[in-house]
Amino acid sequence: MRFLPLLFAVSAALAQPQLDFLNHGRPVLDAHNCYPYDGRWADRIDRALASGFPVSIEQDIAWANGRPVVTHTSKTTGAEPTLREYFFERVRPIVEQALKKNDRASWPILILHFDFKSLEPETLRGVWQLLGEYESWITTAPQTSDPHVVAPLDRKPILAITEDADIQEQIFFRDLKPGERLRVFGSAQTGGIEAKSREERAHLLATLPPERLLPDPPTNFRRWWNNSWFEVEEGGQTRAGDWTPADGARLGALVARAHRLGYWIRFYTLDGFSESENRGWDQGYNFGSLDAVKLRWNAALDAQVDFIATDQYEDLDALMRSRARQHVAADHPRHQRDK
Repeated sequence: MRFLPLLFAVSAALAQPQLDFLNHGRPVLDAHNCYPYDGRWADRIDRALASGFPVSIEQDIAWANGRPVVTHTSKTTGAEPTLREYFFERVRPIVEQALKKNDRASWPILILHFDFKSLEPETLRGVWQLLGEYESWITTAPQTSDPHVVAPLDRKPILAITEDADIQEQIFFRDLKPGERLRVFGSAQTGGIEAKSREERAHLLATLPPERLLPDPPTNFRRWWNNSWFEVEEGGQTRAGDWTPADGARLGALVARAHRLGYWIRFYTLDGFSESENRGWDQGYNFGSLDAVKLRWNAALDAQVDFIATDQYEDLDALMRSRARQHVAADHPRHQRDK
């Protein structure tokens, strides 16, 4: 047992360089549910890409007609767009231009985030094979027999990430042969929460120390931590009241815990809209108004959350750009510019 603190310290030290790997440590807009529903909202990927780079693109995945497709449900009809055509071929001109320019310091410019709606092995292996066809575009790392050895990432224009199911770690990491490279990286598993009711679980999520929620350091496969907003404000978006200093401290503590260990951290999904503004979004993620969600976006940006997930791509992008301009203006006041 006396070796455990040393293992954590070594693992965290090895993982720290990856924090700057992603956008030089600055937050990234995460385009939530960035795909059509029932043939509607087909412009989502274009809207997300219009925000500029880097940007994270969430693709929910299931299996239909022997191919991975993007869909909001595992009950596919066969009419869903394929992952190949909807994502990979859509971004081909962007990736090919990036490869030609070869500005490696800016890579990855696209984070491809998988949320699997279907975890059958054929679905996961189908995605693995598709990633292999585009491997020259994709950030990889060498396979390691010891998962606690966090290998360096080889920069490419796309970074693929996925979530925390054990079957994903098995297929995307443990089944790899020596010499093969990881093409996709999973999320941490949040510490077990024993609760007798939904209300008790919501309370524990919002009050347990970050060390209890994230007990383990990164591994070569598990490199980021995915969180709902329940971990920040008790009951999540629909129960949120006024944003308070205590809420900000809670958010900061969660981010600090992740970064101290060497993880990227994501929070989902921060929306604020009226019914007339709804473009196929989930009311469960709704703070109720743009003003309310802007308070949380600003807090997430101040805390250096790595992935800020929203359905309101343009609004978050506008806020991030405004803050960037203010930062430049603060660094270069008028009298200095006029010299």
